[in-house]
Amino acid sequence: MVIGKGGAMLKKIATAARQDCEDFLGQKVNLQCWVKVKTDWRDNEFYLKNFGFSK
Repeated sequence: MVIGKGGAMLKKIATAARQDCEDFLGQKVNLQCWVKVKTDWRDNEFYLKNFGFSK
């Protein structure tokens, strides 16, 4: 997932997901999103393949 500068893309995705949930349920929803980044993801072939990248 592309997080974007300052988390802008993550915020945009989370806002859209919250809005979709609210539209579906017909009421306000509190949706919390967070990202945990593994320290060695750039050097780990397994992680890169899961993201669709290859070295």
